[in-house]
Amino acid sequence: MSVLGEVAGTRQAALYVVKVGSASLDHSNVFDEIAVIRRRGARVLVVAGGAAGIARHYAQIGRPMRTLELRNGDEVRYCPPDEMAHIVAAYRQVTLPHVQQALADRGLVTFAAVAADGELVRARANPPLRAVRDGRLTVVRDHRAGTVADVATDRLRLLLQAYDVVCVSPPAGDVDDGGPLNVDADVLAAELANALDADHLRLVTGTPGLLGDPDDLSSRIPDALPGDGAPLAKGRMRQKVRAAEIALTGAADVAITGPHMLAPASGTRFWRTAAPGADLELLGRAVEISSVSRDEQELAEYLMDWCTGHGVDAHIDAAGNLVGTRGHGPRRLLLLGHLDTVPYRWPAGWDGDTLSGRGCVDAKGSLVTYLETLVDLPVPDGVQVRVVGAVQEENTAAGAFFARDHYPADAVIVGEPSGSAALTIGYYGLLKVRLTLSHPVGHTAGQGVSTAADRLVTILAGLRERIAQAAPDALQAVLGVHAVNGGDRQIGEAVLDVRVPPGADLAALTAAVTEAAAPACAEVLRATPGMLTARSTPLVRAFSRAFRAAEIAPRFLAKKGSSDMNTLATTWRDVPMVAYGPGDAALDHTPDERIEAAEVRRARDVLARAVTEWMYDGTPPPGGWPVPAREERTLR
Repeated sequence: MSVLGEVAGTRQAALYVVKVGSASLDHSNVFDEIAVIRRRGARVLVVAGGAAGIARHYAQIGRPMRTLELRNGDEVRYCPPDEMAHIVAAYRQVTLPHVQQALADRGLVTFAAVAADGELVRARANPPLRAVRDGRLTVVRDHRAGTVADVATDRLRLLLQAYDVVCVSPPAGDVDDGGPLNVDADVLAAELANALDADHLRLVTGTPGLLGDPDDLSSRIPDALPGDGAPLAKGRMRQKVRAAEIALTGAADVAITGPHMLAPASGTRFWRTAAPGADLELLGRAVEISSVSRDEQELAEYLMDWCTGHGVDAHIDAAGNLVGTRGHGPRRLLLLGHLDTVPYRWPAGWDGDTLSGRGCVDAKGSLVTYLETLVDLPVPDGVQVRVVGAVQEENTAAGAFFARDHYPADAVIVGEPSGSAALTIGYYGLLKVRLTLSHPVGHTAGQGVSTAADRLVTILAGLRERIAQAAPDALQAVLGVHAVNGGDRQIGEAVLDVRVPPGADLAALTAAVTEAAAPACAEVLRATPGMLTARSTPLVRAFSRAFRAAEIAPRFLAKKGSSDMNTLATTWRDVPMVAYGPGDAALDHTPDERIEAAEVRRARDVLARAVTEWMYDGTPPPGGWPVPAREERTLR
């Protein structure tokens, strides 16, 4: 098995933290959904609620449940020291075994423990509690409850690697005496999501999310910003809203879902910041939904729902791509964006007119612009416009290869940041090769002893020379080298990345690299040709007219990076292709990734005009040239 994969990186598979309320644990579909998430390749940490399990355990042992009435009228479980052993026993004997068995029935191996075990989570005791007893306000000093103080992230990550699912439950361990301290399970889930840098947090409950009226299940609040939920939340929902807002300080996308299901569309999504205009809300929300390569499903489903809500025929195809289509006919335009991002995330959000967050430039800004343009387009008879949000553009290009084989087109616009005032008409291609080598182990104190790592270094140096001879303008980089002893042999591996200029003979270069790699085994991971579209094509001329209409003096770019344009070019011939999208490409893959509202709006204007110019061959469409609906557009 490869250690390096496509690139040398340490980012693990996406992490879901799923808090399942005790009532929801009795609904089998919750475990079905967890199994689906796990089989998509994500890691899953379940936090189990305990109220129902504790009630069952107390009934089995014939022990009355002790409660406290708070000043606001709420009732909480009373947890003095003599009760904590019974509460811990309820989790260990009822709740956690139920979760383990339910997941085992679905073929999943689960590690389950209360959070205090092995100091997985430690908590700090709350101050004394004020409660009402016999109609009088009194101070309760022996109530064993607390707030999360420390998470053993390294241990939990190792458990997540070793097991299909990890399940933890309250209580946590007291930082002072090690004894069990009850902690709220929703808040525990939020703190775990933040500590482990989770991609997704789901707080599963028995209602369809947060309700405007707790007595009316149809009053679901689909979206909430910080501070929106507290005035509406009643009873246990207060803690769920509190937990959701705690999680918003991290990078996960956050939702309270239900009844008894994980799909965010069934509940309330929580967003960190408000967009500076309704026309920018979709972009901000798309950036907040984590979609690192191989974890694009959540974003694809969200955008699919948005498309169908705006009258666009949309679905998720067999590759996982989002596909939205309008119109029918022999002239076909493909707008190919991508859903995924490279790793490294931080809380996304708007600061005035600036949006920061992974993917805002590369390339959710482009994809969202394409979808919004698709909604507004006056598509004529005989024309089909299709938007595809591809998966895995940042590593395997699996989504683009699927699009290449299933969505033929007469012209293509690729969603990559060119800047609103520029058009990319060409890219270098990509040759990515993985080298593997097995070499006998010898004592390094011996004369002339070499290792697999030594051999790889020598081979890579030779490859660089060979590539420079075959394609002098090619760009080369070694993405990673790894070598370890495996008994009597050392196993070495390296990944070489070559950017291939347009016009270079890709087949000859690939053959030269694989031949020169001997005695290492060379596996070609990707081989896509360079691509350059003539400025005289109808597609480029349509953009030129659009730039003039916007009073922009455009720049035409030929980039040394690569994109899904090159993937299509592996088999598509004589199809004009360009790349266009808002944002500064210099910010791609950096912790400074950000985009301005004005830049997004200007790109939307240019794209709408260019697409319309292409559809109508430069003649004004019925009703005149499109003016995108900006502030008037709302998310439905």
